[in-house]
Amino acid sequence: MKKKSIKPKIKNYLSLVVFSHTIFAMPFAVLGYLLGVKQIHAEFSFTLFGLVILCMIFARSAAMGFNRYIDRKFDAKNERTAIREIPSGLISPKAAIFFVIGASILFMTTTFFINKICFYLSPVALLVVLGYSYSKRFTSLCHVILGIGLALAPIGAWLAVTGYFAWLPLIFSFAVIFWVSGFDMIYALQDEKFDRENKLFSMPAWLGKKGALRLSEIFHVISAGLILFAGWYGNAHLFYFIGSGIYILLLIYQHSIVKPNDLSRVNRAFGTTNGIASVIFVTFAIIDLFLKP
Repeated sequence: MKKKSIKPKIKNYLSLVVFSHTIFAMPFAVLGYLLGVKQIHAEFSFTLFGLVILCMIFARSAAMGFNRYIDRKFDAKNERTAIREIPSGLISPKAAIFFVIGASILFMTTTFFINKICFYLSPVALLVVLGYSYSKRFTSLCHVILGIGLALAPIGAWLAVTGYFAWLPLIFSFAVIFWVSGFDMIYALQDEKFDRENKLFSMPAWLGKKGALRLSEIFHVISAGLILFAGWYGNAHLFYFIGSGIYILLLIYQHSIVKPNDLSRVNRAFGTTNGIASVIFVTFAIIDLFLKP
C-alpha cells in the first residue's frame, strides 16, 4: 500500500492562508527589525531575525485560517469563494480550527524566546488579527482592522530588537494601516452585492463602488504622506525617497486600472501591484539605512 503524499495537504494549507500574500507586510517586518538593529547598534542576529519571521508567519497563518473557518458558510454561498479549501471540502472545519490553534500556540511560544514585552503583548496581537474575522459582521471599518493587524509587523519587529516603543516604527505602522485598508477596499469591490444581500459590512456595501474607491484613494494619499514623513523624521537620504516615489507611483497605478464599472483588474491591483510596492519601497529604504554614516 502506497503512502499518501503530504505535498497536496501542505499545498492546501498554504492556499488556505494565501501564503503568497505574506509579501504585503513581511518586508515592513524586515524594515522594522533592521531599524532596531541600527538604532541600538546591535549585531545582526540570524536567530532573532528568524524568530521574528516565524512570528509573522505563525500569526498571519492563524489569522487567515481563522478567517476562512469563521467565514466558511458565507464562502460556500459566494460563487467567487466557493472554491476555497473549506467549502470545497479540501480541508475540514475541524482540521482548520486545529490548524489555527496550533499556529497561535507556535506564535506565542516563539515570542517567549524573543523578549518579555513581545511575549506579554502576544495575546493582544492575536486578539487583533483573529478579531478581524468577526468585524465584517458589525462594522464597515473591517478594512481598517485588517490594516491594524498587518501594521503590527514593523513595530513588532522593532520591539523584538529594542524592547521599547519609538515613533519611527510607529509611523511606518500607521502608513501600513492606511495602505492595507485602502487596497482591501479595492479587493472588497468584488463582493459589494453579496455583502449587501447577506447583511455583511464593508465600505463598498456602505458607500458603493465609486464611494469606496474615493475613500481608498484618500487612504492611500495618507499612507504616501506618512511614508514621506517617516523619511523626513528619520533623516533619510536619496535612496529612501527614490523608493518612496516608486511606492507612490504604484499606488497611483493601481487606482488607474480599477474603475467602478470595470473590476477585471482588481486582482492585479490588489495582489501584484501592492506586493511589488512593498518589496521595492523596503529594499530602497534598507539600502538608504545602511548607507548612512
